[in-house]
Amino acid sequence: MRQPDLFEQINNAVLDLQSSNLQSYARPVKALGRLLQAPALDAINQQLTADLDLDAFLDESIKSQGGMVGSAQLAWPDDPEKILGLQWLLICKFADDPDYMIDFGHTYYYGGSKVIAGIHGITRQMIIPFARDYKGYVMARGNIQSKLVIPMSNRVFIVHGHDETALALVARFLDKLGFEPVILHEQANQGRTVIEKIEANRDVGFAVVLLTPDDVGRSVKEEQLKPRARQNVLLELGFFICHLGRSKVCALKRGNVDIPSDFAGVVWENMDEGGGWRLALARELKAAGHEVDLNLAF
Repeated sequence: MRQPDLFEQINNAVLDLQSSNLQSYARPVKALGRLLQAPALDAINQQLTADLDLDAFLDESIKSQGGMVGSAQLAWPDDPEKILGLQWLLICKFADDPDYMIDFGHTYYYGGSKVIAGIHGITRQMIIPFARDYKGYVMARGNIQSKLVIPMSNRVFIVHGHDETALALVARFLDKLGFEPVILHEQANQGRTVIEKIEANRDVGFAVVLLTPDDVGRSVKEEQLKPRARQNVLLELGFFICHLGRSKVCALKRGNVDIPSDFAGVVWENMDEGGGWRLALARELKAAGHEVDLNLAF
């Protein structure tokens, strides 16, 4: 699967922000800030924001606020490049402090009593035009490739069933290698369904799927029950194969587990008692493009 280039990922973050609610807006705005501060853009960002004072801009803007809610106006300069630079600084500030985005939206993009209206106002009136103009600005400078791919996230999603021992072993090993394990039940619910929580945590660079014998089942043509992974594990396995590509998903099979026919032919690693799976997983992470010290696998 082709990895989206940087501007595609920026656009996706903006789309997610546009459709977000009060419980979910923080994640896409943080993702957007992280993308805008990708190392590949350092030189262009320094050029864009040189000699700009965001605090002075905000101090001047707040002076326009009258007695009526929503009367404040942002004191944008006349120079389009300076406007773009100030917008970049603002978005990064929102990413660092999503709560500030709420206050900012209420002050300058007031849209009624609903708090999310201000966030959507910022998105429509400032962030969407910014994303379009920022890409044009970067490309026009000619000192950066048209295809920019950000470094892969060090967050690794662990798909698991009921085997808490296997989960703990893999999480500790990933942490030892310098990765951030993402375990679904440890993430805040925020009123979301399970699939919404999975989608909200899709900004990972890799997924490890634990195929453990937690259930039993058979086809209607068979009499013998066979041990198998839980159905949620198989659903999430398919989700991450589609989202990340097979090369960024490692299935660890522990014990006697019936493998789905659609997954036949795809290599999985045995989670053996001797710990050889650690080196196998480390190699898969390295092959997927991550920097991994294989000495830590022993």
